Amino acid sequence: MPIELKVPSVGESITEVQIGAWLKSEGSAFQKDEPLVSIESEKATLEVPAPAAGVVSKILKQKGQVAKVGEVVALLEAASGSVAPAVTNPPPSAVAPVERVVMPAAARVLSQAQAGGEDVQGTGPGGRILKEDAQRHVETLRQASVPPPPLPTSRPAAPSAPASLASGSSREEEAVPMSPLRRTIARRLVEAQNTMAMLTTFNEIDMSAVMQLRKTHQDAFMAKYQVKLGFMSFFVKAAVDALRLVPQLNAEIRGNEILYRNYQDIGVAIGGGKGLVVPVLRGAERLSFAEVEIGVNEFAKRAKENKIKMEELEGGTFTISNGGVYGSLLSTPIINPPQSGILGLHTIQDRPVAIDGQVVIRPMMYVALSYDHRLVDGREAVTFLKRIKEIIENPVRILLEV
Repeated sequence: MPIELKVPSVGESITEVQIGAWLKSEGSAFQKDEPLVSIESEKATLEVPAPAAGVVSKILKQKGQVAKVGEVVALLEAASGSVAPAVTNPPPSAVAPVERVVMPAAARVLSQAQAGGEDVQGTGPGGRILKEDAQRHVETLRQASVPPPPLPTSRPAAPSAPASLASGSSREEEAVPMSPLRRTIARRLVEAQNTMAMLTTFNEIDMSAVMQLRKTHQDAFMAKYQVKLGFMSFFVKAAVDALRLVPQLNAEIRGNEILYRNYQDIGVAIGGGKGLVVPVLRGAERLSFAEVEIGVNEFAKRAKENKIKMEELEGGTFTISNGGVYGSLLSTPIINPPQSGILGLHTIQDRPVAIDGQVVIRPMMYVALSYDHRLVDGREAVTFLKRIKEIIENPVRILLEV
């Protein structure tokens, strides 16, 4: 009797998911708990493990299709015994036939060129033929059929249209469904713009002291904790201190009430494989520098692999977003509702500054604080940023708590 592979519950209020990549094709053997397919919800991407060892007999939902929680997406056939791991070079008789799947954009390229797809080598998941594969195939056929250039004459021939324009490939369009995560990001960003009185204030920070501190203690820190001492731990600790000074930025509006918190759960915006995610460092006020760095590094690693857990994205009282890792010099970050503020960090750049009447070159960083003006006044916003600046420019204050 076949085993039904169903979409598991992925979080409260989430009723459907989008099928991601199938990690096993029809006819493939697998072990118990081995990942079979990735599914994308509006908050995260996760892999569905095999309930038992067996073979994939039929895939019912393909990549990109939507499935309800509890819906059957594949039929599995349980193995009578344990399934042996796949052989690197199985004999021809043991190889399951692979269905050739031509993606819509690739089919259009082949159709326009009046070329068959039998000889196209697919590089997509499961051997799928992608648009790029079809374009390479058509270009190969075109080059093979081009006659040798004519001998030069006294009058040059009129120039022909560029190959890219002649084939029309440079003006093609392809509609790709938005992933649930990208749809959620879009919805929440628009929600923040439409429901908050959002304003941004700026300051700049001399990073000399922190950079020297990192240089002095980096080797010892790395040897003890097996993680680099980065900038994020300094800003998380500075934010915790500044949020205590300005509790409005650690609060949220609920109806006609303001909910103040005596703890700081700091969200750290990270670019993942499927888009921006904001995992939360819970109880940041209790974390050491090493615990912050280890937590952020672990989040970054798993975000690239789309393995951030749902519960790690929930909650958060304040967010830090570091656009400087991508080279951003200045930006206005958008608040992650229902929070009341977000701190944006930017790239460090050597700039001339006046210190004690002298112009010197210092590594400077612009910082931006976007805040909900319904709850936070300009005075509080400026006070918060000044506190961040004071602590980063004199990081000993973090240890002395002054």
